[in-house]
Amino acid sequence: MITADSHHVPPSLTDDGFLGGRLHILQPEKGFRAGIDSVLLAAAVPCEPGESVFEAGMGPGVAALCLLARNPEVQVTGIEVATRYVMICEENARRNGMQDRLHVIHADLRDALRRDQNVMPAPGSFAHAMCNPPFFDEAKSTSSPHLLKSQAHAFGPDDLELWVKLLYTMLGPRGSVTLMHRPESLCQILGAMENRFGDIHIAPLFPRRGAPASRILVHGIKGSKAPLQILPGLVLHGDGNEFTKEADAMLRSGGAFVLR
Repeated sequence: MITADSHHVPPSLTDDGFLGGRLHILQPEKGFRAGIDSVLLAAAVPCEPGESVFEAGMGPGVAALCLLARNPEVQVTGIEVATRYVMICEENARRNGMQDRLHVIHADLRDALRRDQNVMPAPGSFAHAMCNPPFFDEAKSTSSPHLLKSQAHAFGPDDLELWVKLLYTMLGPRGSVTLMHRPESLCQILGAMENRFGDIHIAPLFPRRGAPASRILVHGIKGSKAPLQILPGLVLHGDGNEFTKEADAMLRSGGAFVLR
């Protein structure tokens, strides 16, 4: 079990501040480390008090805890395959006083839909779902020397379909899904969402004004037949390295990323 307080950080971990220091998150010093993608993902989930959210692939819990910090009356349940990240995520919830509102399921996402797996909540249990799926196709990428980072960044050609199917299954009628990914995966994402989600809104994230989008946020409604919309998106940085006013409001002040 990983235990830490504000004055002691275990070896091989770092203590990182999020939302302008409102959250203190332990993360592995090496391997996969969550950053602004997770904060913006959480900011885009349109929660209301009393609602529940499902997350696939929690990592150290940055997205879930950012969402809980913004929404004090929301509950989050998530699934994570890596034992170390499960322990870190649970410790991060404890040290930020959110352990009663965050539940982590230690399981392989690939097995989560099997009927003989009793660890998962009942299908249709959640009002919202979110995920930041792995980015790199393992057939096109050199594996990271760090196992946890490699697991977080490698996925096969059918895995996006599996992630979307799981989120769809966990959502109730008219539940919303929010995904963060790379622009080159948009066709795969939309293919996986077809006949499952509608009223899809796509928001590109631009490193700087005039630069190509480096990320996309995709938001949809289960069972909707409404047409797709492409939004103006968000420019992250100004002329220097500082965040734009709009990005800073989400990343440091906990503002919402409105996608509809």
